[in-house]
Amino acid sequence: MPLTELDSTPALILVDLQKGILASGRPDVPVVVENAAKLADAFRAKGLPVVLVNVTGGAPGRTDASAARTAPRQRPDGWTEIAPDLGAHPDDILITKRTWGAFHQTGLDNALRERGVTQVVIGGVATSMGVESTARAAHEHGYHVVLATDVMLDPDQASHTHSISHVFPKLGETTTSTDILPALVR
Repeated sequence: MPLTELDSTPALILVDLQKGILASGRPDVPVVVENAAKLADAFRAKGLPVVLVNVTGGAPGRTDASAARTAPRQRPDGWTEIAPDLGAHPDDILITKRTWGAFHQTGLDNALRERGVTQVVIGGVATSMGVESTARAAHEHGYHVVLATDVMLDPDQASHTHSISHVFPKLGETTTSTDILPALVR
């Protein structure tokens, strides 16, 4: 679906595009990172906010998965580092989270409001977890939401498809980086 329009002050939010998560070796990772980097470069060139989100662990609540573990999982060195191909810039907003969504118990909403942001363009991994949770919260915070479907992936294809086809259209517009990039030039 093509993009309707970009507000005058959109921000790009890239969720969990970090070394430890992207190290899966999946063949679609390089394309997703390349599309994310193009968007980040274009947002920066227009002086628009770029938010790079990483996750350092899980939420403190107990789930069946966390209850099955007897010891906290050790992450390898560099696991939380943002993917180098995104070309992190000193003006980027770095958000570190411990839950799926980038808004919960972080300063993301305040950082966006301070910059006058009214619209967010979201991509990242995993589509059905970090991206969807961030998109839901952005919608609930009153932002216009745009979801760049070629800037996201999920380890479960059925979950990815469900989020894109059934959830995201209820939260905002779904489109691709190739439709967003020309809108940034206008």
